Formats: sequence, structure tokens, C-alpha cells
Amino acid sequence: MLLQASGITKLYGITPILDGINLQIEERERIGLVGVNGAGKSTLLKILAGEMSYDSGQVFRSKELTLGYLAQNSGLHHGSTIGEEMRSVYADLIETEQELRTMEQQIADPERMTDEKAYADLLERYAQRSDWFRERGGYEMETRIRSILHGMGFAEFSQDTPVSTLSGGQKTRLALARILLQAPDLLMLDEPTNHLDLDTLAWLEDYLRAYSGALLVVSHDRYFLDRLVTGIVEIERHRSKRYTGNYSRYIDIKAAEYETAVKQFDKQQDEIAKMEEFIQKNIVRASTTKRAQSRRRALEKMDRMDRPQGDLKKANFSFTASVVSGKDVLRVHNLTLSYEDKQRLFEPISFELWRGDMVALIGPNGTGKTTLLKSLIGDHPPDAGKIEWGAKTKIGYYDQEQGHLNPNNTVLEEVWGSFPHLEEVRIRTVLGNFLFSGEDVLKKVSALSGGEKARVSLTKLMLLEANVLILDEPTNHLDLMSKEVLESALMDYEGTLLFISHDRYFLNKMAERILELRPDGLTTYLGNFDDYTAKKQELKELAEEAAAAVQAKNASTAAAAGIPANSYEEGKQAKREERNRKRRLEQLEVDIAGWEERISELEEQLTLPEVYQDYEAVQSRQEEIARHQQALEEAYEEWETLAAE
Repeated sequence: MLLQASGITKLYGITPILDGINLQIEERERIGLVGVNGAGKSTLLKILAGEMSYDSGQVFRSKELTLGYLAQNSGLHHGSTIGEEMRSVYADLIETEQELRTMEQQIADPERMTDEKAYADLLERYAQRSDWFRERGGYEMETRIRSILHGMGFAEFSQDTPVSTLSGGQKTRLALARILLQAPDLLMLDEPTNHLDLDTLAWLEDYLRAYSGALLVVSHDRYFLDRLVTGIVEIERHRSKRYTGNYSRYIDIKAAEYETAVKQFDKQQDEIAKMEEFIQKNIVRASTTKRAQSRRRALEKMDRMDRPQGDLKKANFSFTASVVSGKDVLRVHNLTLSYEDKQRLFEPISFELWRGDMVALIGPNGTGKTTLLKSLIGDHPPDAGKIEWGAKTKIGYYDQEQGHLNPNNTVLEEVWGSFPHLEEVRIRTVLGNFLFSGEDVLKKVSALSGGEKARVSLTKLMLLEANVLILDEPTNHLDLMSKEVLESALMDYEGTLLFISHDRYFLNKMAERILELRPDGLTTYLGNFDDYTAKKQELKELAEEAAAAVQAKNASTAAAAGIPANSYEEGKQAKREERNRKRRLEQLEVDIAGWEERISELEEQLTLPEVYQDYEAVQSRQEEIARHQQALEEAYEEWETLAAE
């Protein structure tokens, strides 16, 4: 066990945020922490990390536990460079490396050799420090730094880049890269998938799946949770409950539990009704009064079940269009865009939208996806090309930054000001559907959370009754329940939808066509995200086969002409090495699982009386555990190195 929280209670004034929370984390566990916005997930992480006090309960940490915590939207604000920030993780190793270089100079100094004892002591100290440096990964420092920076999307950045020049999202990504490099025993991450593009998301998932420590993660990314975690802890109504399995299994189990509880409650209610009816009919009859009194006593002693509580109150809305657009909704032809410094974002692109389309726009961060959407609504002038909207189009735009909201307005003023022709009761009713009730509508926009601002924007979008919706990361800031409500509303929408999203679950459910934007242009794929990834893999394999065929043909031609076919042989060798790398990764995964299972068996044996009462038996098992743990650590290191190539 690495960490255990028992009966954690946290109050804000007299209002409970957490009430008797229990949580236990063991080595290499992967736990997802879920709950609606405001449930107290981030508060619990801060308590576990020691950054926030709590009112009652206890937190136990194993001796010498190293804990890494990355808060939501936390970034680096130091006056250092990217490289300096990453190398600061290895401060002790860098100091030791400098010490070794100094000792090497001393060892090479002939004058030192005159004192044999002092020289022998120097050699011994050098050997010890060298072993210490090697065992702690000193020789892999730079490789690990480059690998993690590359995986987290900093491949194109010089390590001399000042941290101060990075955007907020880039600082958060660098903070995540730095904490991954630290490799603590327990890694606690609050919304780590924010600000990550699809390529970086895939890399992070693979990295965390192979991570040798334990993981506690808060995330609203259902795809991420399904691929990564093996247990879910839900915080609901201030209490916690643990479920085995990933997010999808948690949803299934919770639904089944609720259905069973409802059936049991209904059955008991039927029994109570029958007993009460019998008592009422028979209590006054002399022949049956004793039976009626017996039933009454049984009823009084009955342990009555509470009515099962279903889902917490959730938003309820739908999107409708006031008019139907023409069949041809949008035509974009040879469009080019640039930043303010006139740097072109991408090569000329062309695409079309038709009525009823549900199209996703994806691509790496920085390729201009948001700029493209802003250009379509007239907020960013194109450098060249045409944007032609069809007949009767009415456009609704959702800005992920909520830049169209006035921070000085109240929630009611913000919505009513955009639709002054509607009665106040209508505005309040709609806001109630979006969970703004009573005094909530008088909150200032500036005081709202990210999720609340998102709901205000969605309220305005719904009231607009547009027949074309252009959405930029609509699921950002929404909790899992709100995402499901949004998906349901969009599935029933009869207009045209174009959206940007990094939420792969959302992409899978909503997209019927995917536009991939990269610097060299735009590529169209039919289907959802799974179809897109399958097609990308198919195209990659076809390209590899075509390249191999060309190499074979060139080799044949070269052989006929008596020219050495080095390039062909090099290509074959590269493919052979890649196959070997994949096979080795698979074998390492099998070995790791075997060693972990054997270590677990040995640790269980140490709890048996016939073992722990026998000194030699204990010693032999401890020695075997140590050997397996050493082999396990080496396997993890090799796996991480091969996976990063």
C-alpha cells in the first residue's frame, strides 16, 4: 500500500464538500477519480498531496513515498528554459556527474599516484560514485529528457526556449513532461489531457500504461479512462464509492446496481402496502386481531429501505433550427490563412458541407483549426481563396475560450441581453434547464467556473435556433454527465454540425466525416474516429509495402548493373530491427506480468505461519523477491527505452 485516506471530511464554512471519503492506493494501481463538476475531486487531490488541510479523517503514506501532483491548469512560470526546467529534475545526478569529471582529472594526475593509499581511496570513491550514477540512470538522462519532450509535443522546440515565451497550455504540458520525468511512486494528475492534441494523447496513454508507479487521475476523457485505469472511485453527494474496472464497466455496474436497488425498494413497498391493508381490514375483528397486531409489530421492526437516488440533477436541452437551410451549406475553395506575422498556417485547402452533415475537424495543435473556424464566421480574414455559405444558413458559433461572454454581466443579463425579445420567465426557465436556478442567475460571469461558463454559452447557442453549429472544443470544461447530455442533444439535431474536438469518445459518437488539417493541407476520411485511425493504419501499411517494392525493384536494377544495393539492404535491416523491437516489447510485457505475479505469490507466502516462523524460508523468499524486483526494474527501463524509439 502506498497511500490510504480514511474518513476524510472537508467543510467550507458549515457546508460539507467531502464527507467520510475513503481511498486506498497500492503499487502500480491505476485509479480514475470521477464525479460531476464541484463534487470535490480536485479538493481531494490537494488534500492527498498535502497542499490543503482537512477537518477530520486521516491520510497515511508509506515510508519514503515519492508523490508527484499536477494540478488542473498548473504551469511553469520560472525564468528558466525548457531544457533547464527538465534538467532540474536530475540536479543530484548532474552534481554527481560534475564530481566524477573532477575525480577523473585527479585520477589522471601523476602527482596523485605518489600517495598509494590516498590514490586507492580516490579510485574506490570514484567506483562507488560511478555505480551510484549508473544505477540511478545518469547515463540515460538526456535520452529520457528528449524522449519525453518529443512525446509531449516539444519536438520542434529548442531546449533553449524560455519558459516565459510559452502559452498557458504549453506551460501546462511542460509541467506534465517534467513530472513524468521525475517518475514518482504515485502520480496524481488533475485533467492531464487538457491542451493535448490527438498525437500527444496517444503517446501519453502508452507512456502511462507502461508507467512503473501508481496513478490517480481526474479526467473527463472517457476514452482515456477506458484505456488506462483498472479502478474507478466515484465522489457523489460528498461520499466515495469504488468500482473495479475501467470507466465503461463502472457505468454498467452503476446502472445495474441502481436497477437492482429500485426493484428491491419496489418489492418492499409492495410488501408494506399489503401488510398495512391487512392490518387496516383485520385489526378490529376479534378472530383476526392477533394476526393483525403481529403484522403491525413486524411492520414497526422492518428495516425500511430509502428510495434509491438516481442521477444527480443534470442539464436538459435540445438544439432546434428556426429555418431549414439549403442543401448546399458551405463551399471552401483554395483557402489559405496566416498568423499575424503572416506565417502561413497550411497549404490551400478545399472542402464542402451539406445539410445534415456531422463533420469533425482534427489535427495537431498549432495547425490553425480554431483560426479556420473563426475565418468561416468572418472573425479572421483569409489570405486567399473563397468561403461561400449556402442559402438560408443561420450560424451558431461556440468559442472554447468563452471570449464572447461579458465578464461584467450576470448570467441573466448575459443571456437576456442577447435575446431581449424573450420574456424573463422564458430566459429563467431555459437557464434552469442548464442548472442555473434561483440566485444562480445573478452570479457574475467573471465568478463562474469553466463548466458554468460553458453552460451559459450553450444556453445562448440553444436559444439562437441556428441551422449550422460551429463548435470549438464543446466538451472542454464539461463533466461526464454534461457531455452525455450534449451528445444526446446533438444526436437529435437536424441541422449541420462542424466541430473541433480532442475528445475521442465524442468524436466516435458524433462524427460521420473527419477532416484532418495539417500544414501540407486537408485530408478527408469517412466515418468516426475509430474508422479514421483504422484507415490511417491501412494507409501507413500500404505506404510501407510500396516503399519496400520500390526498394526491391531498385535493388534488382542495381544488381543487374553491378551496383551495390546498400540502400535496399539498409531498408531491409531497418524493417528487421523494427520487427525485432516490437517482438521484444511484446516479450517484455509477458515477462513483466510473470515477474509481478511471482512477486505477489512470494509476498503472500511471507504471510503464512509456516513461512514467517522459519527464518531460512523467509530469507530465501526475500532474496527471490529482490531478484525478481531487480529484473522487473530492468525490464521496465528497457520497455520505456524501446517504446520511445
